[in-house]
Amino acid sequence: MSHYAQLVVELTILALAIFLGVEVISKVPTLLHTPLMSGTNAIHGIVIVGAMMVAGTADPDGLTKWIGFFAMILAAANVVGGFVVTDRMLEMFKKREPPPGPGDKGKSGDGT
Repeated sequence: MSHYAQLVVELTILALAIFLGVEVISKVPTLLHTPLMSGTNAIHGIVIVGAMMVAGTADPDGLTKWIGFFAMILAAANVVGGFVVTDRMLEMFKKREPPPGPGDKGKSGDGT
């Protein structure tokens, strides 16, 4: 198979994966977003390990090391961002205390 034919096959697979991903994600109910984000964070932890292995190879090619380093940075940013989004989503489900009303005495903290 020539290089151009292989490139066309890989681009076709990429386009189909993007289409399938958009279709699957758009059908996910809101209540499942937080568990899915946690699972995605675990997967990206594995991506970080893989990027470390690529960056630490004994390959004399400097480009490979830079690509591995760049992949580590992107995967780490994705993990941190995922945890931040998950934390914010979990905050939405916590019970909030009602603000003190005008009839509540002694709870305002000003000593009155």
